[in-house]
Amino acid sequence: MRVVSLVPSVTETLLAWDVVPIAVTRFCEHPELPHVGGTKDPDVEKIASLDPDLVVVNDEENRREDFDALEARGLRLHVVRVTTVEQVASELHSLAALVERTYEPEPLQSPVSIRTRAFIPIWRRPWMTMNRDTYGSSVLAHLGVGNVFDGARERYPEVTLDAVPEVDVVLAPSEPYPFGSRHADELRTVAPVRFVDGKDLFWWGVRTPGALVRLGAALTPR
Repeated sequence: MRVVSLVPSVTETLLAWDVVPIAVTRFCEHPELPHVGGTKDPDVEKIASLDPDLVVVNDEENRREDFDALEARGLRLHVVRVTTVEQVASELHSLAALVERTYEPEPLQSPVSIRTRAFIPIWRRPWMTMNRDTYGSSVLAHLGVGNVFDGARERYPEVTLDAVPEVDVVLAPSEPYPFGSRHADELRTVAPVRFVDGKDLFWWGVRTPGALVRLGAALTPR
């Protein structure tokens, strides 16, 4: 099976299944594999020249125009769509069948009732966050963390720190924006800060069961 993955979390999952993609994006963090551009600017001609059996894309991370361009070249595409923890197993079943693998889901940490209100910045300059229609917000809800911007109209609204409602904690992920200790003082103007692994929060797939455990431990009051 000659697979091109344009989705970093899918690349991680395929490799865990011993399916080595013939090409990936530069954001997949596998320099040993051939690259075909980024998630938003893939080299369509190069992908087509590889004559893949399957190209895996995501409805959010990748652009519609690139999907259309790849489809116009007669390539077989599979679109993954995940916005909740509960959708992960069914998407992995579908993907596994396409790459001729058997997928047995691992049990997930049991969901808990919301007990903490959090602000989750995902970008800076401008400040941005996320609403409930996102995988990251679903992960946090599963762990008992309420996203204070769950009800925002846009999936990724722009905000200002002084407009953030009262929260218990700021959860600052390491991606897509690389938040770190240098941002702590600024974020503390909103609430106490916890830095969390952005991959565990936003990458879904074989990582999900372990990610819930790791994030749960990271969010446990110290």
